[in-house]
Amino acid sequence: MKYLDRIKEENEGIRERYELAMERIEKIEAEKGNMPEKFQRYFQKTANFLVKVRQASEWAARQQWKEDSLEQCKKRNKTLYEDLLPKEKCSQGQDGYEKSYGNPDYAVKQLGEEYGQYLCFLYTELRGCIAYAHELRLFDMTIVMELFIQIYNIFEDMESCSKEAVHNAIYYYISDYCDVTMPKRTKEMLDPSLSFATEIIMNSDLTDLRYLYQYGEYITENEIGVASYLNQLSQEQIDTMASTYTEGYRKGFIAANIDLSEKKTVNIRYCLGFERMVRSAILQFQSMGLEPTIYRAAVSSIHKKQDLKIGYYGTSVNRQYDYDHRFDQALYLDKPLADRKLVNLRLGYETYEQMATEYSGPAVIEVFGEEEFTPKNKKYACRLSKKQQKIQLEYQRDAGLLQNEFIPSDQYSFTIIAYPIPEIGENFEEIFSETVKVNTLDMDKYCKIQQKIIDVLDQGEYVKVIGAGKNKTNITVQLPPLNNPDKETNFENCLADVNIPVGEVFTSPQLEGTFGHLHVSEVYLAGLRYVDLELEFEEGKIKKYYCRNFSKEGVEDTPEIKQQNQDFIKENLMFQHSTLPIGEFAIGTNTTAYMMGKKYGISHKLPILIAEKTGPHFAVGDTCYSMSEENRLFNPDGKEIVAKDNSCSILRKTDIEKAYFNCHTDITIPYDELGEITVYTVKGEEITIIKNGRFVLSGTEELNKAFEDSSFSC
Repeated sequence: MKYLDRIKEENEGIRERYELAMERIEKIEAEKGNMPEKFQRYFQKTANFLVKVRQASEWAARQQWKEDSLEQCKKRNKTLYEDLLPKEKCSQGQDGYEKSYGNPDYAVKQLGEEYGQYLCFLYTELRGCIAYAHELRLFDMTIVMELFIQIYNIFEDMESCSKEAVHNAIYYYISDYCDVTMPKRTKEMLDPSLSFATEIIMNSDLTDLRYLYQYGEYITENEIGVASYLNQLSQEQIDTMASTYTEGYRKGFIAANIDLSEKKTVNIRYCLGFERMVRSAILQFQSMGLEPTIYRAAVSSIHKKQDLKIGYYGTSVNRQYDYDHRFDQALYLDKPLADRKLVNLRLGYETYEQMATEYSGPAVIEVFGEEEFTPKNKKYACRLSKKQQKIQLEYQRDAGLLQNEFIPSDQYSFTIIAYPIPEIGENFEEIFSETVKVNTLDMDKYCKIQQKIIDVLDQGEYVKVIGAGKNKTNITVQLPPLNNPDKETNFENCLADVNIPVGEVFTSPQLEGTFGHLHVSEVYLAGLRYVDLELEFEEGKIKKYYCRNFSKEGVEDTPEIKQQNQDFIKENLMFQHSTLPIGEFAIGTNTTAYMMGKKYGISHKLPILIAEKTGPHFAVGDTCYSMSEENRLFNPDGKEIVAKDNSCSILRKTDIEKAYFNCHTDITIPYDELGEITVYTVKGEEITIIKNGRFVLSGTEELNKAFEDSSFSC
């Protein structure tokens, strides 16, 4: 059944409730309720927004985008999102996010500390209706609109109105609908018939850029620019880009010895504008026997994972807005609710168990080049309490284990590839072309060179990584002993399959004996900038951490600034854990990618997918083999990769709840901050691989040619 047929059938059961809710909301927009004016203004403005949402739903239902001009589509799209835009991007006379009820500090200033955060949350949750309207999902629109009406009714009777009543309304909205929303989200990942985006991709005229406005996402020059650029390319070029992506996916199954023929679905995740490439990829996946599942990045608090976007999405309307609302669940999260979410997550997997066995994993297209973003800490943005942090960590752990129960990690694979967006600057098209080249480098050449590095590393007892200049890195990495060096290896020879582009060798280091200081002057991780990031390790785990994101040059950090810097790391890099182990040590070999970054001045904007190949890197969190340790893997030389566990992950055999952290973040030291990487062998020898940012190991000199390549001159 096609998506539109399915959703029309689903809507019939909820339409009456939807119409009643909208009828009441239209009255709220005009009436003067029995409440203080500040609350009346809030409810009237929000009701006005919901009326616009209804109009958007009707616009989508009659496919009005086919009749409107491109400029009309742009104007309508901006009208829906203008309330969240930074003021400088607003139409004349509009204040945007500065005076939006979606801004927690403004909401509290206008509505008071007792209710401000709750009404800010409500406003944010209601904004998800833009997505639901374009997907014609009346059920999702109705339940949150009914919450709006319920809270309005609470404020209508100010004598009995209380913070507890508002809290309970929100809590039970999340909790009561868990039995629908959790299984449905699971089904979106597994069932191709729920893929609203697939019909846009496969059935639209992609040369007519009005197609972008069908999604309901905020559309910027990034989406328009990427789509326009791809439309300039030949079909052969598009098919080649798609093939790099789909073949990497297929090769991942071969490398992991997983039978792809037993799978029926692939989860495609991408950023809007790439539809022409995605269409070609869908056809290529279908030739492998795989149908696409494509779901939107979460718009409801119950499904969000901080401010990360997992699914398909457009450029953020305002990254500060995303950041401000990353912990909205602090308003309602408790242990009973987390347990209820898990019960219903299990229900989803049990209901769609057959689909789960046929799921082959995610194929991801990432983007890079966004404008630099350093978030501001808003006073009234929600924060998880220590108790809630513990509850959330336990939930993430248990949800991960639950998924692995129904979709074992050793029975699916993935691939990730990245491309720039126009926001990267005036050289966008050149950088895009260079990125395509980086993604298609000669794997055979890299395979041989990287094997030279692995052969030396496998002789090592430990490795030392030392920074250069102002970089204070000095870290010792303990390597696991090899029982049979002729047939075993610690390091994976990473080529361009699941992890595109080519260019690294990596291992799971032994935690015991690994210690020292890791320092990077500037790095972007999951879209957030870290300045002078420093991590201190003891027995392979983070002992101390600091950065200078909120520091002022030449001024000593106050206790308040120190706390802000540490909180920033704990919340966004450590995901609330008190410590994390080193899950990966790797040496990146893609000097071509490194020099591309230097040539265009975009090194700091490269995604970790590419940046990790441009120097040694350390990942904090789980190992690369998390939950698939038993799956036997071999390098091209025939040796089996045996370093998959550490003293944390091995607990999966005795106490699995302590084995995994459900995160893995790579931190790269660029070549120009690197003094040396030296292997210390069990025989007492010292073999240097990199010295002063250049490869000096015999057989790796080819990698230095990119440093001298005149085509990379600035």
